[in-house]
Amino acid sequence: MQIEPFGLERWFDEYEHDADVMLAESGIRSLSAERFDTDPGELGYVIPTDGDPDFRADVAARYDRGPDEICFTCGTQEANFLAFLGLLDADGPGDATGSGAATGLATGAHAVVVTPTYQALHAVPEAIGSVTRVDLEAPTWELDVDAVAAAVTDETTVVVLNNPNNPTGRYHPQSVVDEVAEIAADHDAYLLCDEVYRLLADDPLEPVAARYDRGISTTSLTKAYGLAGTRFGWLVGPEPVVAAAVRWKDYTTISPSIFGQHVAKQALGEREDEILAENRELATENRAIVREFLAEHDLEWYDPVGVNGFVTVPDGFENGTDFCRTVVEDEGVVLAPGEYFGHPEYFRIGFGLPTAELRTGLERVGRVIG
Repeated sequence: MQIEPFGLERWFDEYEHDADVMLAESGIRSLSAERFDTDPGELGYVIPTDGDPDFRADVAARYDRGPDEICFTCGTQEANFLAFLGLLDADGPGDATGSGAATGLATGAHAVVVTPTYQALHAVPEAIGSVTRVDLEAPTWELDVDAVAAAVTDETTVVVLNNPNNPTGRYHPQSVVDEVAEIAADHDAYLLCDEVYRLLADDPLEPVAARYDRGISTTSLTKAYGLAGTRFGWLVGPEPVVAAAVRWKDYTTISPSIFGQHVAKQALGEREDEILAENRELATENRAIVREFLAEHDLEWYDPVGVNGFVTVPDGFENGTDFCRTVVEDEGVVLAPGEYFGHPEYFRIGFGLPTAELRTGLERVGRVIG
């Protein structure tokens, strides 16, 4: 199993620690621990290791699924990783009826991935099997359903979508997602949707795990809730898919974080509406600030849902890396080069941080642009 280096994470490792402003952050600003009871009791494993049964049932019910159709994970990254391992290895999850019969995926470990997207969503399946990418086209980043249909074959196990999309902020409408789900189902494939930004939308779409028999939803408390440090997420879908993921989880983190589960119960409880309302308001305010900044400097983006925008590189710079390196080395502000998403003519900006920090960062970026 060979996997390519995670370019964006290596970029962050090089620059993030010493920078003054993180304008490449892809989530909403972090909440203070003071808002929560942070004493979970003894700091052992979560027992049972699948997570608190009642809490699993509560979260699964959000998707009209049962407790055996959800796996608690260490963030969305692990949720996606386990899903791919479970779906694409030779002892795959079987069909969506719950029979659990192995599908013999050694001869059909093929994924169709909509790009640009977070690198893990194509690099992990590429390390396990084969991947066909379906590219969104600038500047509107619309998904061509016919291109998905052309890419999917009877060997395809899963179609992968990130909605709202990272890095572009494009939120594919329900009608498009419905068509993609139908294409996948027609080939006995699953639709996996990374929905980590979904609840930052003013009118979120129904999760794919709730809407389709062969839908798999992955998400966490990181991007929409501002609770990245809890490292708490989940995947939801047909029982055979979840069972296959759980088999792999025994070799990764074993159980979810006991601290993360403790805070998650509060964040997904009576405090949830308040948290999400605050975060949506912040995202709306900050989006307007960035929109004004881009107009001032003749830069373009697709007006995004979530807290990421994909912006054209200013004139005078060779590519996204050249521009972003100049910004961080001259002004101490980290941006994300578009090369790490397959588009060197763009850079990604995150605007979920506190508004004062955003304004400081934009002022410094403006000095580089001139």
